[in-house]
Amino acid sequence: MSVSPLPSLAGPAHDQGQLDPADAATYAGWFACLAEPVRVRLLHATATAAAPLSIGRLAELTGISQATCSHHVRKLADTGFLLLRKEGTTTLVSVNPACCTGLPHAADAVMGMLGPRPCCPDDVPDDVTVRAMTGADWDDVLRIYAEGIATGHATFETYVPDRADLDAGWLPEHRWVAELDGQVVGWTAARATSTRPVYRGVAETSIYVADGHRRRGIGRALIRRQVCAADDAGLWTLQTSIFPENRAGIALHHTAGYRTLGVRERIAQHHGVWRDTVLLERRRPSEPD
Repeated sequence: MSVSPLPSLAGPAHDQGQLDPADAATYAGWFACLAEPVRVRLLHATATAAAPLSIGRLAELTGISQATCSHHVRKLADTGFLLLRKEGTTTLVSVNPACCTGLPHAADAVMGMLGPRPCCPDDVPDDVTVRAMTGADWDDVLRIYAEGIATGHATFETYVPDRADLDAGWLPEHRWVAELDGQVVGWTAARATSTRPVYRGVAETSIYVADGHRRRGIGRALIRRQVCAADDAGLWTLQTSIFPENRAGIALHHTAGYRTLGVRERIAQHHGVWRDTVLLERRRPSEPD
């Protein structure tokens, strides 16, 4: 691991998204180096230190003999996790900044998180129509929102937000409803994540499907329209947060090119209970002009 570009930082660009053998060998070397618990402790101590540490200080912090510390520090430096610098007769140890992105990247690459992702679902039911939301749809939208809140796994909201607040927050060109047999059975909307101009292409999305109509492809139809419209409009990032218990919602977003970034543990309380959320993100396949 070096400060120069790491292997496959843009993701595997190989046939069928296969991991390059050279990258696999590199990652295997990293993981093998960290298979020794003492090295993991030394790397952690160095990474969390406010300034470079001498070998003696590092040995003192970890309770390891100086000879053992020197041996493992050398192994970590040879692999590229640590950087060594001489100041007189003292060797100062610091973490390689590339570790901060290199290690998470390696895990994502091995687990297939960097491979090509779908644009959007292609198995949308023929009997579901998705159209732009109009003022006449508000009663249905708010009703479906309330049904989602009632599940306990759709949102931190405990009551339906005010229509005026939703109307002011949702992007006008990115609100859609799904119809089945002439009845509104779902909706999706997006709101800007920030008023700062640099984030003009970043939006937070929501999808709700009416009670009694879930698992019938309505969510797939909605998310297809959502992401296609966002791509056409030049939105370069869509993001959403979903309760881990809502496995169907997470799976739905994966079909539209969203990827899981991580879990935000105990991010907020819901009915007096701390809840986690899964943070997902979708990047536009090609960069906007």
